[in-house]
Amino acid sequence: MSAETTDDTRLRRGITGPLLFVFILGDVLGAGIYALMGVLAGEVGGLLWAPLLIALALALLTAGSYAELVTKYPKAGGAAVFAERAFRNPLVSFLVGFSMLAAGIVSAAGLALAFAGDYFRTFLDVPTVPVAIVFLAVVAALNARGIRESMSANLVMTAIELSGLVIVVVVVAVFLAGGGGDVSRVLQPPPDTAVPLALLGGAIIAYYSFVGFETSANVIEEVRDPRRSYPRALFGSLLVAGAVYVLVGLASAIALPAEELSGSTGPLLDVVEATGVAVPSWLFSLIALIAVANGALLTMIMASRLAYGMADGGLLPSVFGRVLPNRRTPWVAIIATTAVAMALTLLGDLAMLAETVVLLLLFVFLSANVSVLVLRRDHVEHDHFRVWAIVPVLGIASCILLLTQQDGAVWLFGGALLALGAVLYAITRMTRRRREAPAARSRVRNTSCASFGP
Repeated sequence: MSAETTDDTRLRRGITGPLLFVFILGDVLGAGIYALMGVLAGEVGGLLWAPLLIALALALLTAGSYAELVTKYPKAGGAAVFAERAFRNPLVSFLVGFSMLAAGIVSAAGLALAFAGDYFRTFLDVPTVPVAIVFLAVVAALNARGIRESMSANLVMTAIELSGLVIVVVVVAVFLAGGGGDVSRVLQPPPDTAVPLALLGGAIIAYYSFVGFETSANVIEEVRDPRRSYPRALFGSLLVAGAVYVLVGLASAIALPAEELSGSTGPLLDVVEATGVAVPSWLFSLIALIAVANGALLTMIMASRLAYGMADGGLLPSVFGRVLPNRRTPWVAIIATTAVAMALTLLGDLAMLAETVVLLLLFVFLSANVSVLVLRRDHVEHDHFRVWAIVPVLGIASCILLLTQQDGAVWLFGGALLALGAVLYAITRMTRRRREAPAARSRVRNTSCASFGP
């Protein structure tokens, strides 16, 4: 294996294959599934499992492109690195990376507000924003302490959030065995809506629950043996998450009618309570709280590593590339991304920003799928995963399909964010030119003097 895959990094390779699997699984499962079933029931009736399967298939297409690109170019920076190699245009590379960075920071701010909201107030009634800011500070401290410590925390939190979904499936199975529930509801279509259109609308919603796997590309420099570990962890985690989602969808439809699920803000809690199995209500609040915390930790790990990778590639000021000497974590990038996330929590209402996150990520996915095809003629010395050519083609089509479903206001806000990114890029370029100009003039003078020498 080449040096590029083993030694060409200043970060510590502390992530093993199993830890990477748990990292991706924890990010994909996230907190969304705890509210997703109610929204899906309003779209597809009792066919909750079908859009989840469709969304899994769409996510696997882009995941295939990521598996090839990440193992081919194992550098922090993710989609921005791929875009730079594919398009050879620093502005395009910057905008792709900035889209991912903005999506990650906004997601972390939203998760912090969710953590500090109703879930936290179940245990302690305090103002939302101060709790969110303190929460992000704790996440930053854990992030800066080290990638292995962060992965260990993720391991525990992923096990807890997965246990909540397992509880749903198990209690409904007990309910069904005792003569409760209605299995026929899993094939009940939505009223007054064509099934294909309903499944498409549901798949778009369900697709959001699989977003998160892309963050793993930004910790690849800290993964041991990425060529072997990454594809296994990526596909394995998506398949496990998909299987869990489908089981939860089936359990939800069996336990409650679609109209009751669609009117609930805590559908999985309602599912558990409908079974009559003695599971304390506060337990689900705690599990959801841990799921949100886990999502925020993984998102901030991604955002800080992406900022570090973009600085390393000259797309952000070099200060973002500074690393703690002992911990070998990108401390400036961690502080900067956390500060922006804290500022966003002051907005309070991040509904529009949350929708914009998805729009920005679809641009990132579209770029990654195109990059696979463009970079097929670029050969590297080390072995890497290679996906069938039809996979990125279908991935491109899936991204375009999902982009057409976004609201006009979301497009407008997303465009404004990209314009802000372009301004930041211009400032970075101007700063670099001013700093490099004296050195260039010095080289010219030295060359001129040398031409008159003996």
